[in-house]
Amino acid sequence: MDEIIQEDKKVFLYLNNLGDPSFDQLWMLISSTWIWVPLYIIFLYFLYKNYQLRSLVFILIFLALGATVSDQLANVFKYGVARLRPCHDPSLEHYMRIVKCGGQYGFYSAHASNTFFLASYLGILLKKKIKWFPYAIFVWAIVVSYSRIYLGVHFPIDVLVGAFAGSLLGVIFSVLAQKVINKQKITP
Repeated sequence: MDEIIQEDKKVFLYLNNLGDPSFDQLWMLISSTWIWVPLYIIFLYFLYKNYQLRSLVFILIFLALGATVSDQLANVFKYGVARLRPCHDPSLEHYMRIVKCGGQYGFYSAHASNTFFLASYLGILLKKKIKWFPYAIFVWAIVVSYSRIYLGVHFPIDVLVGAFAGSLLGVIFSVLAQKVINKQKITP
């Protein structure tokens, strides 16, 4: 396990040090939550245009439940595993670029989990109706997740585990939403 952690730190330092101060504000913006509200509104519009109102209600309920589970499960792991964020790791302080620092613990990334939850959940629900959508939303999730490494708040493994957990939850909640919609004999 120590070898994996050391490799994770090496990859982190490489990726984190690719940054440049002239791009720091951009990456902070990408990592912020509120900047994406217009995009979330576009996601809602796509759902509204492609599903009937009764179906949309169930989709939004499962979206809210899944996003809450994704976010809170990441917090349980952060305090349960208690792995220091890179910006709090004394062995890295002289080698990394700290652009921003969050709470003390960072395993695993809630940003990665939440964005990949949205990407997989919405990607599955909209893939037959908007062919390009799953590709675009996964690119968005990757960019937001990388921003966490760039800023110095997560290691690559934190991001990868968050992406896996979020994707898994997205699949589970999209299947549940589709089953409820089909059981209610609600046609999309």
